[in-house]
Amino acid sequence: MKYCSNCSAAVELLIPEGDSLPRYVCTVCHVIHYQNPKVVVGCIPEWEDKILLCRRAIEPRLGWWTLPAGFMENSETLAQAAARETLEEANARVEIGNLYAIYSLPHISQVYVLFRAQLLDLDFKPGIESLDVKLMNESEIPWEEMAFRVIHDPLRRYFNERRHGKPGFHIGVIERPPGAT
Repeated sequence: MKYCSNCSAAVELLIPEGDSLPRYVCTVCHVIHYQNPKVVVGCIPEWEDKILLCRRAIEPRLGWWTLPAGFMENSETLAQAAARETLEEANARVEIGNLYAIYSLPHISQVYVLFRAQLLDLDFKPGIESLDVKLMNESEIPWEEMAFRVIHDPLRRYFNERRHGKPGFHIGVIERPPGAT
């Protein structure tokens, strides 16, 4: 950040009085510009024993598989964000169910929120951010082509819990992979 969004003056990175972290502070109007984690919301769209996955048409991880998910918008609830992202990425309508998992990704300042969801019908097709969308059972999932660990790990847990009839709720942390910058 170089300029204040309030008055356009230069900002400097410093620890404001009474704070403990460096913040961008305007050199003229003294507005403190807080930067907070982004919330990513998605769902596990279920139909019988299958789930709906999307093949990404955008970077990062173009061509890799993921669940429908994306950044939450202002003025919407978590459930609304999950349903909107599913509609945008897969043209699929869902009924949002129970909260399934929350993962913190401190190395990229994101929080992932995943719900379970039921597809309302089988009328789906790729949205602008997807190359393909497909219903898959566990054995059909291309595990080695999953776009993100924050999707791969909860899906593995989901199928394991479903096999044992014990769906749960999870809170976790996905750390920076070793060797990543």
